Amino acid sequence: MKRTRQPKCVLLAGASAAVLSLIQAPALAQEADAPNTATTEEAAPPAASTPAAESDKRLGVVQVTATRREQSILDVPLAVTAISPLEIERQGVADLRSLDNLSASFNMSSTQTESQGASLRIRGVGTTGNNIGLESAVGVFLDGVYLSRPGVALGDLVDLQQIEVLRGPQGTLFGRNTSAGALNITTKAPNLREMDGFANVTAGNLGLVNVQGGFSAPIVEDKLAVRLSGAYRTRDALAESTTGAESYTRDRWIVRGQALWQINPDASLRIIADYSEADEQCCDAPVTFDPLGDAGIYAAVGLPANGGVVESGFRAQKKGITNGEQFQNPFEQSGISATLEWDLGPADMTYIGAYRSFKAESIQHSDFVGLDVFQVGDNSTPFAAPDVQPSYDDIKTMTHELRFQGLAFDGRLDWLLGAYYSEEEIEERALMTLGGDYGRYVSALFVPSLGAATVATGFGGNIPAALGGVDPAGSYADNLYTQDAESLSIFTHNVFEITDGLNLTVGLRYVEETKDGAFDQLSASSPTCVNIANGLLAGAYPGSLAALAQSALGATCFPFATEADTAASAFLPLPRTFDDTFEDEELVYTVKIGARITDDVNFYAGLTHGFKSGGFNLDSTAAAGGADPRFDSEKIDALEAGLKGAFNDGRGRFDLAVFRQEMEDFQVLEFTGVQFQTFNVPKVVSNGFEFEVQNALTDRLSTNAAITYTDAYYPEDCAPGGYDPSNPVNRLCGFKLTNAPEWVGLLGLTWEDQMANGMGYFLTGNVRTESERRTSTQAVDDNGVPLEGDWQGENAKLNLRAGISSADDRWTFEVWGNNVFDESTKAVTFSIPLRGPARGVYLQEPATYGVTLRTRF
Repeated sequence: MKRTRQPKCVLLAGASAAVLSLIQAPALAQEADAPNTATTEEAAPPAASTPAAESDKRLGVVQVTATRREQSILDVPLAVTAISPLEIERQGVADLRSLDNLSASFNMSSTQTESQGASLRIRGVGTTGNNIGLESAVGVFLDGVYLSRPGVALGDLVDLQQIEVLRGPQGTLFGRNTSAGALNITTKAPNLREMDGFANVTAGNLGLVNVQGGFSAPIVEDKLAVRLSGAYRTRDALAESTTGAESYTRDRWIVRGQALWQINPDASLRIIADYSEADEQCCDAPVTFDPLGDAGIYAAVGLPANGGVVESGFRAQKKGITNGEQFQNPFEQSGISATLEWDLGPADMTYIGAYRSFKAESIQHSDFVGLDVFQVGDNSTPFAAPDVQPSYDDIKTMTHELRFQGLAFDGRLDWLLGAYYSEEEIEERALMTLGGDYGRYVSALFVPSLGAATVATGFGGNIPAALGGVDPAGSYADNLYTQDAESLSIFTHNVFEITDGLNLTVGLRYVEETKDGAFDQLSASSPTCVNIANGLLAGAYPGSLAALAQSALGATCFPFATEADTAASAFLPLPRTFDDTFEDEELVYTVKIGARITDDVNFYAGLTHGFKSGGFNLDSTAAAGGADPRFDSEKIDALEAGLKGAFNDGRGRFDLAVFRQEMEDFQVLEFTGVQFQTFNVPKVVSNGFEFEVQNALTDRLSTNAAITYTDAYYPEDCAPGGYDPSNPVNRLCGFKLTNAPEWVGLLGLTWEDQMANGMGYFLTGNVRTESERRTSTQAVDDNGVPLEGDWQGENAKLNLRAGISSADDRWTFEVWGNNVFDESTKAVTFSIPLRGPARGVYLQEPATYGVTLRTRF
């Protein structure tokens, strides 16, 4: 089965709206107060923007810092979506998961643990989660500080100034590891002159309660001010198991404190500290395809005929019905940063120093089924390993960045020089114990080939126990994975004015990466596995039993609960510990030309070479069979050209970008149903275009629209030898990237007006449509058979919101609904562990609705 490219018509409405908004007659300009309009590209102006004149509907200038300089978004020679707090409010975006409602080129998905399994994508390119050794291809920066893993960035969005979605590689300026793009998030700074504050309360279905608030106050006017903000959010489960367990709950809070000191007219110091916690249940998954359970073969091994899967299929997906026991995923994180800005005269200096700590625990009571198959970090079961504690990820990061910027040659050269250094310490402890049903559960895998009678009578329904002499229940491993990373880079980014209206941008960044990775086993006991392995090496299994024992070895020696470095590990694919070093260096660069075609339209084109560091597959099987546990760095060469401009007498803006991105050694993580495999794919391509537009159609009605076409795929020759289903790398050749729809469209309309008594009101709607997309890492199995349920069909989701506000805008009351038609869509599909061809799905959010009260002072 090869990649197909079928023309889609799902976005015709969005395309028509975009064209319509471009051709609106300029005679529509009328004198009226300009409402703040949600837009997918240029946000309603933040504090630093020039406000629109009250006498017309011209849009305000939106400032962005995508090039580490404050510039109008129309002058920046790259594709960037700027999102204001108003847009975030109007779309009900609580965290990064919903950002795709505001940026057509961005999407995000989460899998088994939200703290570790999150994946961010821009232009169809991203890095799969579930392995803490992998860094995201989409870098996230909070007030200039790099957040090293997507899970660290999943806190609630509160008290923000702006979010910038930078599309395409950004490595010359943004810290590190931004081969696909970057999210540049800035929070509101303390107000040096007056007190201000806000409070928001939201209540909705599924028990949703979201409270946000904050205030800023000057301590010494124009000299010293503080700001304090925070949020608390709780929500009931989106999925419930047949066992009564719940998944996808919300129970989290965050507090952020800031101090801003204007040391003198030329220097300021801003210190930010934050702390957050979550105690949530995540992430069981509905079983959507279960041929073994449907056939009732588990009865042959003395288990319930359905093998612990009571509900499966589309109904289970639609209703959010799972079958497992509780998944728990609490986490806490804290951070502190200091930003010093100093005008030295000949140059401006900026220093940003930061330290962050993130720790997430994972407690999993079952294997997506209602049986006692295995537990992760759970000490409440009869077969719990000695001294069990929750499995956890612990990440500590320190970063330093120093920049100097100035003008030369009578202002024709805008130069920037800088250096960046970071240290990161990762510790992951994973303890898995096999449960009382494990031996019989995996024995059911042999019923189709051996027959029910043979498995039931010949092996007592428990093949591992029969071949290994002891039941595998209670086998366990307490594994520790560590990675200490150090990154050093120097960079420059320069804009030279060749002539009036013609600029050349040249950026360079030299990067050195060093990582020390290790897998150590603190304790383990897996006698059934060891006995079978030793028996194979000794030739103890006669005739056909030898072949059966070889197959049973893979089912019995579940890597996460198996002893490492046994005598058999030197000859069989069993866990081996490792302690090694990864080193790499790269020169990242960008060259762009920017030209002013008219007073209202700018053109740019350029080439960027990006880089994302390699590292270690922090997994028990990484060094099995003598394999190298390291994976290579990912590189990208991107060509991009675009047009940006204003139209309709300044009442509209547009952004058109065309791109081609070619990636080398693309990093992929695959879960096979038994283990996680990390590997590099030599070639990956992403082509396409993006068009975004905002326009004030009348003095009351405004629109925003966006269309993104992305053809992100593994070429037919993605690896030497081309397509070959027997090899996990070559198996990808010819297929689309995961969660990379060809077409995505956004269309929004906002009506905003005042009543006779001076009170304001608004009505807004936003629809997001997408064409079909793949949802699994692999498209076919090792025999070339398409994986069940891989494709998510084309779909559309509608968000609606209406609000009324006081005449002085001190309060606003809103009624809202998201995904109002309750479209059921897949985030990620995967193979259920140890259940043959069975498939599961991680869900996207169903319909939600509620009310919000906002106050300002």
